[in-house]
Amino acid sequence: MEDSNRSSRLTWEGCSVLLDINDGERLVFARLSAAATLKIGKTNFSLQPLVGCPFGSLFRVENGKDKPYLSRALPTEERGGEGNDIEEKNVTGEEPKDNRALVDNNTAQSLTGDDIDEMRSQGATGDQIVEALIANSTTFEKKTSFSQEKYRLRKQKKYAPKVLVRRPFVRSICDAYFRKYPAKIGCLRSDALSLLLSMANVTAYSDVLVLDMVGGMVTGAVAERLGGTGYVCNVNLGVTPYPMDIVRIFNFNNDICKRIVRCCLNDLCSRQNGGDAQVQNMQATDSANELDVVDEEASLKENRTSDDALSKTANRDPTTCKPIKAGEVASEELINSWKEKGFSSLIIAAQELDVGSLIQKLLPHLSYSASFAIYHQYLQPLAACMHNLQREKMAIGMQISEPWLREYQVLPSRTHPHMQMSAFGGYILSGTKICTSESNVQ
Repeated sequence: MEDSNRSSRLTWEGCSVLLDINDGERLVFARLSAAATLKIGKTNFSLQPLVGCPFGSLFRVENGKDKPYLSRALPTEERGGEGNDIEEKNVTGEEPKDNRALVDNNTAQSLTGDDIDEMRSQGATGDQIVEALIANSTTFEKKTSFSQEKYRLRKQKKYAPKVLVRRPFVRSICDAYFRKYPAKIGCLRSDALSLLLSMANVTAYSDVLVLDMVGGMVTGAVAERLGGTGYVCNVNLGVTPYPMDIVRIFNFNNDICKRIVRCCLNDLCSRQNGGDAQVQNMQATDSANELDVVDEEASLKENRTSDDALSKTANRDPTTCKPIKAGEVASEELINSWKEKGFSSLIIAAQELDVGSLIQKLLPHLSYSASFAIYHQYLQPLAACMHNLQREKMAIGMQISEPWLREYQVLPSRTHPHMQMSAFGGYILSGTKICTSESNVQ
């Protein structure tokens, strides 16, 4: 696809989408193609109808002649506001109801499963099946309006599921991963991620040094905020770069992908006085599965060769569904510029490494008065790191922040905090680098 389509309001072949099934009951990432499918219940649905539709479109499951399929629902077909009308009638009604006399003995519904299968074979829609279930329920009219709406929604999710096509942004991606795979992103919540970017002073035309060991979540968030200006450099301690799979979900265009680069810490330290000793000390404390630094130059040449081959292949086939390659090796000009001027911000999100030793090695690569922010799931590593920085007088204005978020359900006559939500969002250590006599030696 052309690069201009990546900023379009319409979906395209090969783009990533976030599929919201039944109003947040399930969140699924998918890459649209002719062979892509989505499993709802026991049925696989083709995602081909989603190609070319605007982001935010709503799809419903329809019963076809051969098998069910996803059909786009028009705005007039949505049941917007009906539940609120029922609730308001119950609030002002003259005959209040309650559920005390109802007995759940599975005899209230006269419509059997065979009857529902017969309705489906005759081409009945999901909404028609839901209305038939309501009409054949002997206790539906005796329930309160709140219980009636819950019953309707429960049957709708089963017999008339909805699929909302959402554009993947940093908040939606972070929320989806936090719900499904929190360990992959280090239990990084969306409010903690936004605070992390603010504390690091990530603005337009910034050069941000990122140590991202949370699947590329922080790298993608920084690149989205930069918007094609400045650079985000994902640094790795050994030869093998850290995975950035989440970056592909953002649907970044070529301009933004070119601003996402990676480099090895050895490349930055080898151009400074005493850098070789720093690298040896760092690699001694690194994880045991990292490769030898002696083969770094050869590996970088191989990576450059493979990246060039991938770019040539993408240019040769403009209709390919593969995402644009992000995270190429930083050029010598960029590394020399960062060596001379330093980075304007530093963000660290590494749960498995010692943040105290990391900040000692990465902080000298910042320019003076540059901001840094460190995320960690636990408080004690950040407290020890903050104490070391204060003792060595490497930074000022340091503080440890704990983001706090509470989600509310806002409905007529029943507005309250959600009963099940995460009350923990990790901790963030932030501060500003200052000039010291030790830094001048570097």
